Amino acid sequence: MSSGLGFDLHPLAAQDLTEIWESIARESPPAARRVREKILSAIRSLVRFPHQGFKRPDLTGRPLRFTVVREYLIAYAPDETPLWVVA
Repeated sequence: MSSGLGFDLHPLAAQDLTEIWESIARESPPAARRVREKILSAIRSLVRFPHQGFKRPDLTGRPLRFTVVREYLIAYAPDETPLWVVA
C-alpha cells in the first residue's frame, strides 16, 4: 500500500491481508471485502491517532503498538511517518 494513504504495509503485512481476503472470499466475496475494508479503516484511524493501540512487551521489545480487528492482530510502528504496519 502507498504512503499516499498515510501508511505503508510491510510486504508480509500486505501478504497477510491478501491471505485473509482469499480465505474469507472462498465462502463469501462480499464478506471478504467487508473484512478487508474494516482492517484498512482501522489502519487509517491509526494514522490519525497512532498511540491509540496497546503495547505488547510479551511479544516484542520493539517500540510497536497493536490493535485488534475482529480476530486479527495489527502490529505497527506508531512513531514512523508514514505509519509502518508490520503485521
